[in-house]
Amino acid sequence: MTAVAAPSVASLVQSVDWLAIAPPTIAAIVALVVLVADLFLGERRKALLGWVSVAGLAAAALALLPLLDGDRSTFCLETLKGEQTACSYTADHFTLVIQFLVLAGALLTALLSVTGIEDAKNTPRALPEGEFWFLLLSSAAGAALLPASRDLATLVVALEVASLPAFALVGIKRDDRRSSEAALKFFLSSVTATAVTLLGVSFVYATTGTLHLTRIATALTHVDGQFHTLAQAGVVLTLVGFAFKTAAAPFHFWVPDTYVGAPLPVAAYLSVIGKAVGFSGIILVTVVAFPSYADVWGPALAALAALTMTVGNVAALRQQATRAYSAVRLLAWSSVGQAGYLLVPIAAAAYSKDADKAIGSTVAYALMYAAVNLGAFAVAALVARTKPLNRISDYRGLYRSRPLAALVLGFFLLCLAGLPPGIIGLFAKVTVFSAAVDAGLGWLAVVMAANVVIALYYYLQWTATLFRSAEGEQAVQRIPAPLTAAIGLTAVIGVALSGAPQMVLRFASTGLF
Repeated sequence: MTAVAAPSVASLVQSVDWLAIAPPTIAAIVALVVLVADLFLGERRKALLGWVSVAGLAAAALALLPLLDGDRSTFCLETLKGEQTACSYTADHFTLVIQFLVLAGALLTALLSVTGIEDAKNTPRALPEGEFWFLLLSSAAGAALLPASRDLATLVVALEVASLPAFALVGIKRDDRRSSEAALKFFLSSVTATAVTLLGVSFVYATTGTLHLTRIATALTHVDGQFHTLAQAGVVLTLVGFAFKTAAAPFHFWVPDTYVGAPLPVAAYLSVIGKAVGFSGIILVTVVAFPSYADVWGPALAALAALTMTVGNVAALRQQATRAYSAVRLLAWSSVGQAGYLLVPIAAAAYSKDADKAIGSTVAYALMYAAVNLGAFAVAALVARTKPLNRISDYRGLYRSRPLAALVLGFFLLCLAGLPPGIIGLFAKVTVFSAAVDAGLGWLAVVMAANVVIALYYYLQWTATLFRSAEGEQAVQRIPAPLTAAIGLTAVIGVALSGAPQMVLRFASTGLF
């Protein structure tokens, strides 16, 4: 009896590749260090927590470098002969690209937050530093885990680890009714979407008997006829939670109020990292787990893409320049429209013979969007230091008071619009447009073209405002070093990518899976 049991027990012992899991692990460890250190540091020294967090995120990003030499997997099921059959964590090219986006985006958010927390000190808007940095790092760790997840259980856990701290970050401004309402709306809608997703996961598990994505893909190719409808329902419901994270319509209603109620760096984080989480999940469950059900998720995502870009751009077009927080609201609705563009290549992957190329278009667009959108929020944070209501009209005359900031913001807006000199934005839109045309989705390409024209109006209108004469004297303050670094880094990245846009597509699409 003992001789028979020993190999069986040994087969359950999993070796851990610590190098493969280093990026999210470092972020999680630094989060715990910050939480404990907060208990022992006095108020004067708590600023160190911000710089420890920045250093931790930089270290997590640097941990990606040793992984570039090839794919690595861990937490794998093995046969008695030691052969791997399915893994829960895989550090392939797709994982590394998204983890780079997440950790670099979180690092830029941290730089913005250092300034925001310092400005709010000794005011009624003061933020609890230890809690803030712990929540940001925890969310970043979950977001970095998600693209490496290769089973539905790990995907859902990573999604919630990324999301739950984000709810608290949105509502972290004490005694602020707008912040509390935003956090509550974000939380309730997200919990509902998660419940629907878990129902979908249970349907998929009931149909296939496994949670590993590669095994699900195999099992779904020969589903018994009586379970076909259950499998279809599972596929659709599983996508709902990830569609919510991407702010795809009709799951977008939380976005404008949440962005306005949250601290500005948190809004920037949600606009980029939140989308990276959602799109990573959608790509993994559709292309890796459900390829045999492309006839179900392909049309659904195409319809979502058309609806999302239209709703986002039309709502952004209606923003009034003199309304309080109109600049943040425009960026919020713009992010909804951009989510529609990002969905186009994923939908195209259902109809394309080369799914890797289509998905590469989404990843390339996401990299461009992350850099320029974080840059736009960084300049918005600069303006908010003297104009806390952050109206579009507050940007009037910015070129006269801060010429470099105005030029940089104008460049970012032109990138989002897809106009020169923002070549990277134009290149990304052409790539997405080509993916739709190549997949035979001509109608979706037409809808996208119409929305690009709509978006041109409000992006150009805001850009023109920067160079108009200001009314009265403009208050000028010294720009803190962290905020300067965030604006400078995003500007350098945007200009560099505009100089070699094909480099982004090559980096994003080479051997994704």
